[in-house]
Amino acid sequence: MSQLAHTDHSVTGNGHVDASSVQAGAARRARIVLLLACTATFIAFLDVTVVNVAFPSLQHDFTHTPVTTLSWVISGYAVLFAALLTPAGRLADVIGRRSLFLGGVALFTAASAASALAPSVAFLIAARAVQGIAAAAMIPASLAMLLAAVPPARRMAAVGLWGASASIAAAAGPSLGGLLVHATNWRSVFVINIPIGLATLIAGRRSIVEGHGPTKRLPDLLGTVMLATGVGAVVVGITKGADWHWGSPQTLACIVGGGVLVLIALLRSSRHPSPAVETKLWRNRTFAAANLTSFIFGAAVYAWLLLSVLFVTLVWHYSILKAGLVVSPGAFTSVVAAIVGARLAEKYGQRPVVVFGTLVLMASGLWLRAEITATPDFVGLWLPIGLLAGVGMGAALTGLSSAAAMAVPPQQFAAATGLNMTARQVGGALGIAVLAAILESQITHGFSAFMDVYLFTAIVSGVAAVAALGLRPLSTPLGIGSTEAPEGDARLAAPATVAGSADA
Repeated sequence: MSQLAHTDHSVTGNGHVDASSVQAGAARRARIVLLLACTATFIAFLDVTVVNVAFPSLQHDFTHTPVTTLSWVISGYAVLFAALLTPAGRLADVIGRRSLFLGGVALFTAASAASALAPSVAFLIAARAVQGIAAAAMIPASLAMLLAAVPPARRMAAVGLWGASASIAAAAGPSLGGLLVHATNWRSVFVINIPIGLATLIAGRRSIVEGHGPTKRLPDLLGTVMLATGVGAVVVGITKGADWHWGSPQTLACIVGGGVLVLIALLRSSRHPSPAVETKLWRNRTFAAANLTSFIFGAAVYAWLLLSVLFVTLVWHYSILKAGLVVSPGAFTSVVAAIVGARLAEKYGQRPVVVFGTLVLMASGLWLRAEITATPDFVGLWLPIGLLAGVGMGAALTGLSSAAAMAVPPQQFAAATGLNMTARQVGGALGIAVLAAILESQITHGFSAFMDVYLFTAIVSGVAAVAALGLRPLSTPLGIGSTEAPEGDARLAAPATVAGSADA
Protein backbone atom coordinates (compact mmCIF):
# COMPACT_ATOMS: atom_id res chain seq x y z
CA MET A 1 0.00 0.00 0.00
CA SER A 2 2.95 2.31 0.51
CA GLN A 3 3.57 2.38 -3.23
CA LEU A 4 -0.03 3.27 -3.90
CA ALA A 5 0.01 5.99 -1.30
CA HIS A 6 3.26 7.43 -2.58
CA THR A 7 1.89 8.06 -6.04
CA ASP A 8 -1.16 9.93 -4.70
CA HIS A 9 0.29 12.01 -1.86
CA SER A 10 -0.19 15.75 -1.57
CA VAL A 11 2.10 18.05 0.39
CA THR A 12 0.91 20.96 2.53
CA GLY A 13 2.53 24.35 2.53
CA ASN A 14 4.87 23.50 5.40
CA GLY A 15 6.11 20.33 3.67
CA HIS A 16 3.98 17.76 5.50
CA VAL A 17 2.09 15.04 3.70
CA ASP A 18 -1.69 15.43 3.88
CA ALA A 19 -2.81 12.13 5.42
CA SER A 20 -6.39 12.51 4.23
CA SER A 21 -5.23 12.96 0.63
CA VAL A 22 -3.04 9.86 0.94
CA GLN A 23 -5.98 7.81 2.20
CA ALA A 24 -8.33 9.19 -0.45
CA GLY A 25 -5.84 8.40 -3.22
CA ALA A 26 -5.27 4.87 -1.93
CA ALA A 27 -9.02 4.28 -1.64
CA ARG A 28 -9.57 5.57 -5.19
CA ARG A 29 -6.91 3.27 -6.59
CA ALA A 30 -8.28 0.33 -4.62
CA ARG A 31 -11.70 0.91 -6.20
CA ILE A 32 -10.13 0.99 -9.67
CA VAL A 33 -8.22 -2.23 -9.00
CA LEU A 34 -11.47 -3.84 -7.78
CA LEU A 35 -13.27 -2.74 -10.94
CA LEU A 36 -10.51 -4.06 -13.20
CA ALA A 37 -10.27 -7.36 -11.34
CA CYS A 38 -14.05 -7.84 -11.54
CA THR A 39 -14.07 -6.96 -15.24
CA ALA A 40 -11.39 -9.51 -16.08
CA THR A 41 -13.16 -12.17 -14.03
CA PHE A 42 -16.46 -11.33 -15.74
CA ILE A 43 -15.16 -11.86 -19.28
CA ALA A 44 -13.23 -15.01 -18.30
CA PHE A 45 -16.36 -16.69 -16.92
CA LEU A 46 -18.65 -15.19 -19.55
CA ASP A 47 -16.71 -17.20 -22.13
CA VAL A 48 -17.61 -20.39 -20.24
CA THR A 49 -21.36 -19.97 -20.73
CA VAL A 50 -21.82 -17.66 -23.70
CA VAL A 51 -20.23 -20.12 -26.14
CA ASN A 52 -22.84 -22.74 -25.19
CA VAL A 53 -25.53 -20.54 -26.72
CA ALA A 54 -23.41 -19.90 -29.81
CA PHE A 55 -22.83 -23.63 -30.37
CA PRO A 56 -25.84 -24.18 -32.70
CA SER A 57 -24.69 -21.25 -34.82
CA LEU A 58 -21.25 -22.85 -35.02
CA GLN A 59 -22.87 -26.08 -36.19
CA HIS A 60 -24.74 -24.17 -38.87
CA ASP A 61 -21.57 -22.55 -40.23
CA PHE A 62 -19.44 -25.70 -39.97
CA THR A 63 -22.05 -28.18 -41.16
CA HIS A 64 -19.64 -30.98 -42.01
CA THR A 65 -17.79 -30.83 -38.69
CA PRO A 66 -18.90 -33.56 -36.24
CA VAL A 67 -20.02 -32.65 -32.73
CA THR A 68 -17.05 -34.55 -31.31
CA THR A 69 -14.68 -32.11 -33.02
CA LEU A 70 -16.73 -28.97 -32.49
CA SER A 71 -17.05 -29.70 -28.77
CA TRP A 72 -13.36 -28.82 -28.45
CA VAL A 73 -14.30 -25.18 -28.86
CA ILE A 74 -15.55 -25.55 -25.28
CA SER A 75 -13.28 -28.31 -23.99
CA GLY A 76 -10.05 -26.70 -25.19
CA TYR A 77 -10.81 -23.61 -23.11
CA ALA A 78 -11.75 -25.66 -20.04
CA VAL A 79 -8.72 -27.97 -20.14
CA LEU A 80 -6.11 -25.21 -20.36
CA PHE A 81 -7.97 -23.03 -17.88
CA ALA A 82 -7.98 -25.88 -15.36
CA ALA A 83 -4.40 -27.05 -15.83
CA LEU A 84 -2.80 -23.62 -15.56
CA LEU A 85 -4.62 -22.03 -12.60
CA THR A 86 -2.14 -23.12 -9.92
CA PRO A 87 1.04 -22.50 -11.97
CA ALA A 88 -0.29 -19.07 -13.02
CA GLY A 89 -0.68 -18.08 -9.38
CA ARG A 90 2.92 -18.98 -8.69
CA LEU A 91 4.06 -17.21 -11.85
CA ALA A 92 2.33 -14.04 -10.66
CA ASP A 93 4.46 -14.10 -7.51
CA VAL A 94 7.65 -14.35 -9.58
CA ILE A 95 7.17 -11.99 -12.53
CA GLY A 96 4.73 -9.63 -10.85
CA ARG A 97 0.94 -9.55 -10.46
CA ARG A 98 0.51 -6.47 -12.66
CA SER A 99 2.67 -7.92 -15.42
CA LEU A 100 0.86 -11.25 -15.48
CA PHE A 101 -2.58 -9.63 -15.24
CA LEU A 102 -2.01 -7.19 -18.09
CA GLY A 103 -0.30 -9.89 -20.14
CA GLY A 104 -3.26 -12.19 -19.56
CA VAL A 105 -5.77 -9.51 -20.52
CA ALA A 106 -3.80 -8.66 -23.67
CA LEU A 107 -3.55 -12.33 -24.66
CA PHE A 108 -7.25 -12.90 -23.93
CA THR A 109 -8.21 -9.91 -26.06
CA ALA A 110 -6.00 -11.02 -28.94
CA ALA A 111 -7.31 -14.59 -28.72
CA SER A 112 -10.88 -13.25 -28.75
CA ALA A 113 -10.14 -11.35 -31.94
CA ALA A 114 -8.58 -14.46 -33.45
CA SER A 115 -11.64 -16.52 -32.46
CA ALA A 116 -13.97 -13.98 -34.06
CA LEU A 117 -11.98 -14.09 -37.31
CA ALA A 118 -11.40 -17.86 -37.30
CA PRO A 119 -11.57 -19.23 -40.88
CA SER A 120 -11.79 -22.86 -39.77
CA VAL A 121 -12.73 -25.03 -36.80
CA ALA A 122 -9.09 -25.98 -36.18
CA PHE A 123 -8.11 -22.31 -36.00
CA LEU A 124 -11.03 -21.57 -33.67
CA ILE A 125 -10.12 -24.42 -31.33
CA ALA A 126 -6.52 -23.20 -31.18
CA ALA A 127 -7.64 -19.64 -30.46
CA ARG A 128 -9.97 -20.87 -27.71
CA ALA A 129 -7.11 -22.83 -26.15
CA VAL A 130 -5.07 -19.62 -26.02
CA GLN A 131 -8.07 -17.92 -24.41
CA GLY A 132 -8.04 -20.60 -21.72
CA ILE A 133 -4.35 -19.95 -21.06
CA ALA A 134 -5.04 -16.23 -20.76
CA ALA A 135 -8.02 -16.74 -18.45
CA ALA A 136 -5.88 -18.90 -16.16
CA ALA A 137 -3.40 -16.02 -15.94
CA MET A 138 -6.02 -13.33 -15.29
CA ILE A 139 -7.94 -15.01 -12.46
CA PRO A 140 -5.22 -15.54 -9.81
CA ALA A 141 -3.36 -12.36 -10.77
CA SER A 142 -6.52 -10.25 -10.46
CA LEU A 143 -7.21 -11.56 -6.97
CA ALA A 144 -3.62 -11.09 -5.83
CA MET A 145 -3.74 -7.43 -6.97
CA LEU A 146 -7.02 -7.00 -5.12
CA LEU A 147 -5.68 -8.42 -1.86
CA ALA A 148 -2.65 -6.13 -2.07
CA ALA A 149 -4.66 -2.96 -2.85
CA VAL A 150 -7.56 -3.30 -0.40
CA PRO A 151 -7.12 -2.73 3.35
CA PRO A 152 -7.46 -5.89 5.50
CA ALA A 153 -10.77 -4.81 7.01
CA ARG A 154 -12.38 -4.57 3.57
CA ARG A 155 -10.83 -7.57 1.87
CA MET A 156 -13.66 -10.04 2.40
CA ALA A 157 -16.23 -7.60 0.98
CA ALA A 158 -13.97 -6.91 -2.02
CA VAL A 159 -13.38 -10.60 -2.63
CA GLY A 160 -17.14 -11.15 -2.43
CA LEU A 161 -17.72 -8.57 -5.17
CA TRP A 162 -14.92 -10.09 -7.23
CA GLY A 163 -16.51 -13.50 -7.05
CA ALA A 164 -19.98 -12.12 -7.67
CA SER A 165 -18.79 -10.87 -11.05
CA ALA A 166 -18.29 -14.51 -12.06
CA SER A 167 -21.83 -15.34 -10.98
CA ILE A 168 -23.22 -12.36 -12.89
CA ALA A 169 -21.33 -13.49 -16.00
CA ALA A 170 -22.79 -16.97 -15.67
CA ALA A 171 -26.32 -15.61 -15.27
CA ALA A 172 -25.99 -13.08 -18.09
CA GLY A 173 -24.17 -15.42 -20.50
CA PRO A 174 -27.15 -17.25 -22.07
CA SER A 175 -29.29 -14.15 -22.65
CA LEU A 176 -26.39 -12.01 -23.83
CA GLY A 177 -25.14 -14.77 -26.10
CA GLY A 178 -28.60 -15.25 -27.58
CA LEU A 179 -28.94 -11.54 -28.33
CA LEU A 180 -25.49 -11.30 -29.92
CA VAL A 181 -25.86 -14.38 -32.09
CA HIS A 182 -29.38 -13.33 -33.12
CA ALA A 183 -28.13 -9.89 -34.15
CA THR A 184 -25.18 -11.24 -36.18
CA ASN A 185 -23.69 -14.73 -35.71
CA TRP A 186 -21.47 -16.74 -33.35
CA ARG A 187 -18.47 -14.51 -34.01
CA SER A 188 -20.06 -11.66 -32.05
CA VAL A 189 -19.71 -13.50 -28.71
CA PHE A 190 -15.94 -13.12 -29.10
CA VAL A 191 -16.01 -9.59 -30.54
CA ILE A 192 -17.62 -8.27 -27.36
CA ASN A 193 -14.47 -9.15 -25.39
CA ILE A 194 -12.27 -6.88 -27.51
CA PRO A 195 -13.44 -3.40 -26.35
CA ILE A 196 -13.72 -4.63 -22.76
CA GLY A 197 -10.21 -6.05 -22.90
CA LEU A 198 -8.72 -2.92 -24.45
CA ALA A 199 -10.38 -0.65 -21.87
CA THR A 200 -9.08 -2.88 -19.06
CA LEU A 201 -5.56 -2.74 -20.50
CA ILE A 202 -5.55 1.05 -20.78
CA ALA A 203 -6.93 1.58 -17.28
CA GLY A 204 -4.68 -1.10 -15.81
CA ARG A 205 -1.48 0.38 -17.19
CA ARG A 206 -2.35 3.68 -15.53
CA SER A 207 -3.68 2.45 -12.21
CA ILE A 208 -2.08 -0.83 -11.14
CA VAL A 209 1.17 -0.87 -9.19
CA GLU A 210 3.48 -3.85 -9.62
CA GLY A 211 3.72 -6.33 -6.76
CA HIS A 212 5.56 -9.61 -6.16
CA GLY A 213 5.07 -12.52 -3.79
CA PRO A 214 7.63 -13.97 -1.38
CA THR A 215 8.50 -16.91 -3.63
CA LYS A 216 10.91 -16.66 -6.55
CA ARG A 217 10.50 -20.24 -7.72
CA LEU A 218 9.00 -20.68 -11.16
CA PRO A 219 6.12 -23.16 -11.36
CA ASP A 220 6.87 -26.70 -12.49
CA LEU A 221 6.64 -26.36 -16.27
CA LEU A 222 7.11 -30.05 -17.05
CA GLY A 223 4.44 -31.14 -14.56
CA THR A 224 2.04 -28.54 -15.92
CA VAL A 225 2.56 -29.65 -19.52
CA MET A 226 2.11 -33.29 -18.53
CA LEU A 227 -1.11 -32.51 -16.67
CA ALA A 228 -2.62 -30.50 -19.53
CA THR A 229 -1.52 -33.05 -22.14
CA GLY A 230 -2.82 -35.97 -20.09
CA VAL A 231 -6.24 -34.45 -19.45
CA GLY A 232 -6.48 -33.38 -23.10
CA ALA A 233 -5.59 -36.87 -24.31
CA VAL A 234 -8.27 -38.48 -22.11
CA VAL A 235 -10.85 -36.00 -23.40
CA VAL A 236 -9.82 -36.78 -27.00
CA GLY A 237 -10.11 -40.51 -26.35
CA ILE A 238 -13.60 -40.21 -24.86
CA THR A 239 -14.75 -37.76 -27.53
CA LYS A 240 -13.49 -39.80 -30.50
CA GLY A 241 -14.05 -43.25 -29.04
CA ALA A 242 -17.26 -43.82 -30.99
CA ASP A 243 -15.56 -42.83 -34.28
CA TRP A 244 -12.36 -44.77 -33.70
CA HIS A 245 -14.08 -47.68 -31.88
CA TRP A 246 -13.55 -48.06 -28.16
CA GLY A 247 -11.05 -50.89 -28.46
CA SER A 248 -8.95 -49.28 -31.18
CA PRO A 249 -5.25 -48.48 -30.57
CA GLN A 250 -5.91 -44.74 -30.97
CA THR A 251 -8.66 -44.69 -28.35
CA LEU A 252 -6.73 -46.80 -25.86
CA ALA A 253 -3.55 -44.78 -26.42
CA CYS A 254 -5.37 -41.54 -25.64
CA ILE A 255 -7.32 -42.73 -22.61
CA VAL A 256 -4.67 -44.97 -21.04
CA GLY A 257 -1.72 -42.83 -22.08
CA GLY A 258 -3.42 -39.67 -20.93
CA GLY A 259 -4.31 -41.26 -17.60
CA VAL A 260 -0.70 -42.32 -17.08
CA LEU A 261 0.52 -38.79 -17.85
CA VAL A 262 -1.91 -37.32 -15.31
CA LEU A 263 -0.76 -39.86 -12.71
CA ILE A 264 2.91 -39.04 -13.32
CA ALA A 265 2.15 -35.31 -13.10
CA LEU A 266 0.41 -35.84 -9.74
CA LEU A 267 3.28 -37.99 -8.40
CA ARG A 268 5.75 -35.34 -9.55
CA SER A 269 3.66 -32.64 -7.86
CA SER A 270 3.77 -34.54 -4.56
CA ARG A 271 7.56 -34.11 -4.49
CA HIS A 272 8.15 -30.84 -6.33
CA PRO A 273 8.78 -27.62 -4.33
CA SER A 274 6.67 -25.62 -6.79
CA PRO A 275 4.14 -28.19 -7.99
CA ALA A 276 1.65 -28.05 -10.84
CA VAL A 277 -1.02 -29.37 -8.42
CA GLU A 278 -1.15 -28.85 -4.65
CA THR A 279 -1.50 -32.58 -3.92
CA LYS A 280 -0.55 -32.21 -0.25
CA LEU A 281 -3.93 -30.64 0.38
CA TRP A 282 -5.59 -33.96 -0.44
CA ARG A 283 -4.29 -35.36 2.85
CA ASN A 284 -7.25 -33.56 4.38
CA ARG A 285 -10.21 -35.95 3.97
CA THR A 286 -12.83 -33.23 3.73
CA PHE A 287 -10.86 -31.33 1.13
CA ALA A 288 -10.23 -34.52 -0.86
CA ALA A 289 -13.96 -35.32 -0.74
CA ALA A 290 -14.80 -31.77 -1.90
CA ASN A 291 -12.39 -32.12 -4.83
CA LEU A 292 -13.72 -35.52 -5.83
CA THR A 293 -17.31 -34.31 -5.67
CA SER A 294 -16.45 -31.15 -7.62
CA PHE A 295 -14.82 -33.27 -10.32
CA ILE A 296 -17.83 -35.59 -10.65
CA PHE A 297 -20.48 -32.90 -10.39
CA GLY A 298 -18.61 -30.66 -12.83
CA ALA A 299 -19.08 -33.34 -15.49
CA ALA A 300 -22.85 -33.31 -14.92
CA VAL A 301 -23.17 -29.51 -14.85
CA TYR A 302 -21.16 -28.80 -18.00
CA ALA A 303 -22.96 -31.52 -19.95
CA TRP A 304 -26.35 -30.23 -18.75
CA LEU A 305 -25.64 -26.62 -19.72
CA LEU A 306 -24.55 -27.39 -23.27
CA LEU A 307 -27.19 -30.07 -23.82
CA SER A 308 -29.99 -27.70 -22.82
CA VAL A 309 -29.07 -25.27 -25.60
CA LEU A 310 -28.66 -28.05 -28.15
CA PHE A 311 -32.00 -29.64 -27.24
CA VAL A 312 -34.17 -26.55 -27.56
CA THR A 313 -32.52 -25.53 -30.85
CA LEU A 314 -32.21 -28.93 -32.55
CA VAL A 315 -35.28 -30.73 -31.20
CA TRP A 316 -37.71 -27.92 -30.44
CA HIS A 317 -36.28 -25.76 -33.24
CA TYR A 318 -36.06 -22.62 -31.12
CA SER A 319 -34.05 -19.70 -32.48
CA ILE A 320 -30.72 -18.87 -30.87
CA LEU A 321 -32.27 -15.80 -29.24
CA LYS A 322 -35.13 -17.79 -27.82
CA ALA A 323 -32.77 -20.53 -26.67
CA GLY A 324 -30.66 -18.02 -24.78
CA LEU A 325 -33.73 -16.68 -23.01
CA VAL A 326 -35.29 -20.04 -22.10
CA VAL A 327 -32.10 -21.37 -20.48
CA SER A 328 -31.50 -18.19 -18.46
CA PRO A 329 -34.01 -18.71 -15.58
CA GLY A 330 -31.97 -21.60 -14.21
CA ALA A 331 -28.86 -19.40 -14.13
CA PHE A 332 -30.66 -16.82 -12.00
CA THR A 333 -32.05 -19.38 -9.53
CA SER A 334 -28.51 -20.74 -9.32
CA VAL A 335 -27.27 -17.36 -8.07
CA VAL A 336 -30.09 -17.15 -5.52
CA ALA A 337 -29.44 -20.71 -4.37
CA ALA A 338 -25.74 -19.92 -4.04
CA ILE A 339 -26.47 -17.06 -1.64
CA VAL A 340 -28.99 -19.04 0.41
CA GLY A 341 -26.84 -22.16 0.30
CA ALA A 342 -23.85 -20.29 1.70
CA ARG A 343 -25.89 -19.16 4.69
CA LEU A 344 -27.31 -22.63 5.28
CA ALA A 345 -23.83 -24.13 5.02
CA GLU A 346 -22.62 -21.80 7.79
CA LYS A 347 -25.48 -22.97 10.01
CA TYR A 348 -25.78 -26.67 9.21
CA GLY A 349 -22.50 -27.51 7.48
CA GLN A 350 -21.66 -28.08 3.83
CA ARG A 351 -22.54 -31.77 3.53
CA PRO A 352 -26.35 -31.46 3.63
CA VAL A 353 -26.25 -28.49 1.24
CA VAL A 354 -24.10 -30.33 -1.30
CA VAL A 355 -26.04 -33.59 -1.04
CA PHE A 356 -29.30 -31.67 -1.48
CA GLY A 357 -27.98 -29.82 -4.55
CA THR A 358 -26.63 -32.90 -6.28
CA LEU A 359 -29.81 -34.87 -5.64
CA VAL A 360 -31.92 -31.99 -6.97
CA LEU A 361 -29.99 -32.01 -10.26
CA MET A 362 -30.34 -35.79 -10.40
CA ALA A 363 -34.10 -35.51 -9.88
CA SER A 364 -34.28 -32.77 -12.54
CA GLY A 365 -32.55 -35.00 -15.07
CA LEU A 366 -34.79 -37.97 -14.34
CA TRP A 367 -37.92 -35.82 -14.43
CA LEU A 368 -36.95 -34.25 -17.74
CA ARG A 369 -36.04 -37.58 -19.30
CA ALA A 370 -39.34 -39.13 -18.19
CA GLU A 371 -41.69 -36.32 -19.24
CA ILE A 372 -40.21 -34.27 -22.05
CA THR A 373 -41.21 -34.87 -25.65
CA ALA A 374 -40.29 -33.50 -29.05
CA THR A 375 -43.27 -31.12 -28.76
CA PRO A 376 -42.25 -27.81 -27.12
CA ASP A 377 -43.61 -27.26 -23.60
CA PHE A 378 -41.73 -24.39 -22.03
CA VAL A 379 -44.15 -23.21 -19.34
CA GLY A 380 -45.50 -26.57 -18.25
CA LEU A 381 -42.24 -28.54 -18.13
CA TRP A 382 -39.03 -26.83 -19.23
CA LEU A 383 -39.34 -23.77 -16.97
CA PRO A 384 -40.01 -25.60 -13.69
CA ILE A 385 -37.28 -28.16 -14.40
CA GLY A 386 -34.83 -25.42 -15.38
CA LEU A 387 -35.55 -23.46 -12.21
CA LEU A 388 -35.14 -26.59 -10.11
CA ALA A 389 -31.88 -27.58 -11.82
CA GLY A 390 -30.50 -24.09 -11.21
CA VAL A 391 -31.24 -24.43 -7.51
CA GLY A 392 -29.37 -27.72 -7.44
CA MET A 393 -26.33 -26.34 -9.23
CA GLY A 394 -26.10 -23.20 -7.13
CA ALA A 395 -26.49 -25.01 -3.81
CA ALA A 396 -24.06 -27.83 -4.60
CA LEU A 397 -21.30 -25.77 -6.19
CA THR A 398 -21.39 -23.14 -3.44
CA GLY A 399 -21.31 -25.81 -0.75
CA LEU A 400 -18.34 -27.47 -2.42
CA SER A 401 -16.39 -24.22 -2.72
CA SER A 402 -17.14 -23.46 0.91
CA ALA A 403 -16.13 -26.96 2.05
CA ALA A 404 -12.83 -26.73 0.19
CA ALA A 405 -12.02 -23.37 1.78
CA MET A 406 -13.09 -24.28 5.30
CA ALA A 407 -11.13 -27.53 5.34
CA VAL A 408 -7.75 -25.76 5.33
CA PRO A 409 -6.03 -23.10 7.45
CA PRO A 410 -5.95 -19.45 6.25
CA GLN A 411 -2.55 -19.62 4.59
CA GLN A 412 -3.79 -22.41 2.30
CA PHE A 413 -7.17 -20.87 1.44
CA ALA A 414 -6.02 -19.62 -1.95
CA ALA A 415 -4.43 -22.87 -3.05
CA ALA A 416 -7.43 -24.89 -1.82
CA THR A 417 -10.08 -22.96 -3.68
CA GLY A 418 -7.92 -22.87 -6.80
CA LEU A 419 -7.45 -26.63 -6.77
CA ASN A 420 -11.18 -27.14 -6.21
CA MET A 421 -11.94 -25.07 -9.30
CA THR A 422 -9.35 -27.07 -11.26
CA ALA A 423 -11.15 -30.29 -10.32
CA ARG A 424 -14.48 -28.85 -11.48
CA GLN A 425 -13.08 -27.62 -14.79
CA VAL A 426 -11.42 -30.97 -15.55
CA GLY A 427 -14.65 -32.77 -14.72
CA GLY A 428 -16.51 -30.34 -16.96
CA ALA A 429 -14.20 -31.05 -19.88
CA LEU A 430 -14.79 -34.78 -19.47
CA GLY A 431 -18.55 -34.19 -19.23
CA ILE A 432 -18.54 -32.33 -22.53
CA ALA A 433 -16.52 -35.17 -24.06
CA VAL A 434 -19.09 -37.75 -22.95
CA LEU A 435 -21.91 -35.58 -24.29
CA ALA A 436 -20.22 -35.32 -27.68
CA ALA A 437 -19.49 -39.04 -27.77
CA ILE A 438 -23.12 -39.99 -27.01
CA LEU A 439 -24.63 -37.57 -29.48
CA GLU A 440 -22.20 -38.52 -32.25
CA SER A 441 -22.55 -42.26 -31.73
CA GLN A 442 -26.34 -42.01 -31.84
CA ILE A 443 -26.66 -39.24 -34.39
CA THR A 444 -29.36 -41.11 -36.32
CA HIS A 445 -31.41 -41.70 -33.15
CA GLY A 446 -32.21 -38.01 -32.71
CA PHE A 447 -34.45 -37.46 -29.69
CA SER A 448 -33.36 -40.59 -27.79
CA ALA A 449 -29.70 -39.53 -27.94
CA PHE A 450 -30.52 -36.36 -26.01
CA MET A 451 -32.42 -38.40 -23.45
CA ASP A 452 -29.36 -40.61 -22.97
CA VAL A 453 -27.26 -37.57 -22.13
CA TYR A 454 -29.85 -36.36 -19.62
CA LEU A 455 -29.74 -39.81 -18.07
CA PHE A 456 -25.95 -39.50 -17.92
CA THR A 457 -26.21 -36.18 -16.04
CA ALA A 458 -28.71 -37.71 -13.60
CA ILE A 459 -26.51 -40.74 -12.89
CA VAL A 460 -23.37 -38.66 -12.48
CA SER A 461 -25.20 -36.26 -10.13
CA GLY A 462 -26.26 -39.25 -8.04
CA VAL A 463 -22.65 -40.45 -7.86
CA ALA A 464 -21.64 -36.93 -6.78
CA ALA A 465 -24.20 -37.11 -3.96
CA VAL A 466 -22.58 -40.32 -2.72
CA ALA A 467 -19.11 -38.73 -2.90
CA ALA A 468 -20.42 -35.72 -0.95
CA LEU A 469 -21.17 -37.97 2.02
CA GLY A 470 -17.41 -37.89 2.61
CA LEU A 471 -17.61 -34.23 3.60
CA ARG A 472 -17.21 -33.86 7.34
CA PRO A 473 -19.72 -31.56 9.06
CA LEU A 474 -17.91 -28.23 9.21
CA SER A 475 -19.54 -24.98 10.18
CA THR A 476 -16.54 -22.91 11.29
CA PRO A 477 -14.69 -21.33 8.36
CA LEU A 478 -11.05 -22.18 8.91
CA GLY A 479 -9.98 -20.62 5.67
CA ILE A 480 -11.57 -17.19 5.89
CA GLY A 481 -11.32 -16.28 9.53
CA SER A 482 -8.27 -14.05 9.19
CA THR A 483 -8.46 -10.46 8.08
CA GLU A 484 -4.83 -10.57 7.06
CA ALA A 485 -5.02 -12.60 3.86
CA PRO A 486 -1.59 -13.79 2.72
CA GLU A 487 -0.58 -11.38 -0.02
CA GLY A 488 2.13 -13.69 -1.27
CA ASP A 489 -0.27 -16.38 -2.38
CA ALA A 490 -1.94 -15.54 -5.64
CA ARG A 491 -3.53 -18.94 -6.13
CA LEU A 492 -7.17 -18.17 -5.43
CA ALA A 493 -9.75 -19.12 -7.99
CA ALA A 494 -13.03 -18.16 -6.32
CA PRO A 495 -14.39 -17.12 -2.93
CA ALA A 496 -16.29 -19.77 -1.07
CA THR A 497 -19.57 -17.93 -0.75
CA VAL A 498 -20.20 -16.92 -4.33
CA ALA A 499 -18.11 -18.98 -6.68
CA GLY A 500 -20.39 -21.93 -6.54
CA SER A 501 -22.70 -20.41 -9.11
CA ALA A 502 -20.01 -19.18 -11.43
CA ASP A 503 -20.23 -22.08 -13.82
CA ALA A 504 -23.98 -22.45 -13.66
